[in-house]
Amino acid sequence: MRRVGPSARRFLAGRKTVLVRLAGWSLAESAQTFVVGYGVAQAVDRGFLAGDTLTGLGWLGVAACAVVLGAPVVRGVFAQLAGLTEPLRDGLVRRAVDQSMARALSRPGGGDRAAVSRLTNQVEIVRDSFAGLVLTVRSFVFTAAGALVGLFSLDPALLVVVLPPLAGGLALFLATLRPMAAAQRRALTADEALGDHVTRTRGALRDLTACGTQPEAARSGARLVADAAAASRVLARWAAVRTLALGVSGQLPVLLLLVAVPWLRDRGVTTGALLGAFTYLAQALLPALHTLMTAIGAAGTRLLVVLDRFTAPQAHPSVTGAAPRTPLPGRAGPPQQGRSSLPPAPPPSRQVPAVELSAVTAGYGARTEPVLDALDLRVEEGEHLAVVGPSGIGKSTLTRLVAGMFAPRSGVVRVNGRTVAGRSAAELAALRVLVPQQAYVFTGSVRDNLAYLRPDASAADVEAAVRDLGAAPLVERLGGLDAPLRPDDLSQGERQLIVLARAHLSTARLLLLDEATCHLDAASEARAEAALARRPGTLLVVAHRMSSAVRADRILVLDGVRAAHGTHRELLERSPLYRDLVGHWSRTRA
Repeated sequence: MRRVGPSARRFLAGRKTVLVRLAGWSLAESAQTFVVGYGVAQAVDRGFLAGDTLTGLGWLGVAACAVVLGAPVVRGVFAQLAGLTEPLRDGLVRRAVDQSMARALSRPGGGDRAAVSRLTNQVEIVRDSFAGLVLTVRSFVFTAAGALVGLFSLDPALLVVVLPPLAGGLALFLATLRPMAAAQRRALTADEALGDHVTRTRGALRDLTACGTQPEAARSGARLVADAAAASRVLARWAAVRTLALGVSGQLPVLLLLVAVPWLRDRGVTTGALLGAFTYLAQALLPALHTLMTAIGAAGTRLLVVLDRFTAPQAHPSVTGAAPRTPLPGRAGPPQQGRSSLPPAPPPSRQVPAVELSAVTAGYGARTEPVLDALDLRVEEGEHLAVVGPSGIGKSTLTRLVAGMFAPRSGVVRVNGRTVAGRSAAELAALRVLVPQQAYVFTGSVRDNLAYLRPDASAADVEAAVRDLGAAPLVERLGGLDAPLRPDDLSQGERQLIVLARAHLSTARLLLLDEATCHLDAASEARAEAALARRPGTLLVVAHRMSSAVRADRILVLDGVRAAHGTHRELLERSPLYRDLVGHWSRTRA
């Protein structure tokens, strides 16, 4: 709110001409309010009660003319309102573009994810809310001025009855503005935090299950729900105070005026003056007050919150919620603050590596934040490598890069010494097999599904693969290798078992498993991975369970700050994230 105030004053100070014209039309509206109530009072006192019907009708005609002439006044007000709202919108659009450009320059390739929202939704929220506030505040001020002058002209005693509850309720309402805005901001923050937690948890369900961190996630969610509920209760309490203020200022004046009629009559207040006072209250003052409180309570707070988004200083990339970049194992560079520098990777052998990534940067979209940044990775022939890390950190992207299904922005990916970029599907199929989470089986025989990647496989090889993967009971249940297979008859775990046996039969020397065992139980997963590791060639596994990582020769940890690699024992010493993952897994097993 402190940031919005100076900007608002500078904006209004630069548009004094528009404000003067708007005030002129508003004075006409104030005069209209005065004439309507005064005309009703004179029509009663000088006309109908005095027996002069023509005079009474004449004063009523004057009041009616004032009502009719209100249309040009409203038109003039709206014409001047555009002189405030349109420059405000243009200025906000320019500021949003400037913020986005500055952010793009400070974070090449990252851009500003909130820019589109600011350029569309948030700008329109500010424009509409600002226009509504100008209309309601202006209308209340000038309507109240006309009505209060009218009450005074009819009889000053009327103000003694009407003004105290009106002023008291308005003062109580104004006193709630700052704490109400703070409560709404806290409620908004709590709601955003809860929504962010739900989104991140939904995307990391497999990781939470594999690492045994469901209780911690549940406790964190419960705490955020409690925070949101507490913020909502505070907001509700202030809303109740605001309702009380509206009742005091909006209903009590009429009630007090009715109760005070005998006292007013004793002081010489005429019947026409009383009717005029009720006209001022019911037709002008109280509706304007109700609109003011409603508008400021809703649109006003929303306007301040959204304007804060525009006037807030640009956050450092580390606190914007964007994915941090990933320096890779073995690369020279300064250590992260608060962490010890990792030792260099072991010297590579002279043998051609099974997988080699050199300074690979990959991301989805030309200007999005990289998922992997300047990644160097070497996997030796015959090695079993497990990849672990939180969801969305780049594990699946890594397997797609190695498989040649996704092109990096920069850098080179080689499999068995051959660059994968630009190779045909047949060439890639000879180099590697990628098994994704969703296993693909087709209608045909069991044998056809198993030998899909190696049609010339002998019966003995097929039977050996089935036996090694532990799929013999499944094949027997289906009716044997030559029995028909219908995908709908298989569970997700059974489909994965068929596809893993298919990969085992392949002649490609590199197998890439992207959580390809996530629907198997732990024992079946262990048996399948052991069989695939015994197979000639290299195995790269995106681990679904930490037990899968423990079985690997070497482990790559992607944590969004620094990638770490090494054996299980080495990573327990070097990687805090890996220690946390193993700790959660160990407690779950216990």
